[in-house]
Amino acid sequence: MGVDIEIRPNANPVSAAERAALLVDPGFGRVFTDHMVTIRYAEGKGWYDARVEARGPIPMDPATAVLHYAQEIFEGLKAYHAADGGVTMIRPEANAARFRASAERMAMAPLPEDLFLDSLHELIKVDRDWIPTASEGSLYLRPFMYASEVFLGVKPSSEYLYVLIASPVGSYFKGGVKPVSVWVSEDYTRAAPGGTGAAKCGGNYAASLVAQAQAIEYGCDQVVFLDAVERRWVDELGGMNIFFVYADGTLVTPPLTGSILPGITRDSILTLARDQGLTVVERPYAYAEWQADTESGALREAFACGTAAVITPIGTVKSTRGEFVMGDGTAGPVTTDLRQQLVDIQRGRTPDRYGWVHRVF
Repeated sequence: MGVDIEIRPNANPVSAAERAALLVDPGFGRVFTDHMVTIRYAEGKGWYDARVEARGPIPMDPATAVLHYAQEIFEGLKAYHAADGGVTMIRPEANAARFRASAERMAMAPLPEDLFLDSLHELIKVDRDWIPTASEGSLYLRPFMYASEVFLGVKPSSEYLYVLIASPVGSYFKGGVKPVSVWVSEDYTRAAPGGTGAAKCGGNYAASLVAQAQAIEYGCDQVVFLDAVERRWVDELGGMNIFFVYADGTLVTPPLTGSILPGITRDSILTLARDQGLTVVERPYAYAEWQADTESGALREAFACGTAAVITPIGTVKSTRGEFVMGDGTAGPVTTDLRQQLVDIQRGRTPDRYGWVHRVF
């Protein structure tokens, strides 16, 4: 049986003038819309009490399970103003499927994928005036779910709360799209075989923060993690997948072996690259190989990718072994072209040959 989402409009929304002022320069993840979606789950009852309501604090008992055992997952996707005046998302069905997979890995009740999509539609419709119109602007959507049962004991929760909030955003990195510097962490790892690396759970990101702080200490924007077994193979950045571009146009990216998040942007790039005749290889890629091939000139570009930053070129690479610069330190042609192709599909400026565009209205 389907779950209907009740609409309860915010009685005190932000004024149009204040909203317009906030949208001039929203930054990333600092400004939020008037509403949120909440849906509850109870064992033996299923999903119920689905509603769009005024965004506000969530009451929580000190013994709520998530605070002690970290049963929590989330997603990230965006809504865009399309060239024809409508509003679209890109591949939200893939986010719905990954949300379900993350829930199953974390022993949580999976949210039906159609209900996930319905929640996105309803929130975007009620908060459509919050979608920025700037060239790099979008409405960032953050669905998340956590164990809401009040108990102390190591077992899967019998109750969950699904929440969807939205944030108007600009570029993920300050200063817009430009090459970032990365620190290759040899002290910390993000995920191990058999762990939760392929699940989008908060704990994976918490584990990355000390390494990210180390990267900043060394003057870098982001951290790159190596594998947890040999400390040799490149896995991914703290919150993004990674690609390497050779002089002959070949793209190399680490394979999905369970310790890397299966990025939806990553998958889209694989499709775009192959469709334009580029050779794409998914294989283990060593940090030593990265440095040697860059210094020899065989490797010309590297970039990170994810929902928040889309595609971001990598400029300088640092580690305890020294540092090197990708190409001439600027965004390379393959990186730039792939980013433009993806952004043009997102914004409806080019035909969608892949069925990725999901129209909200």
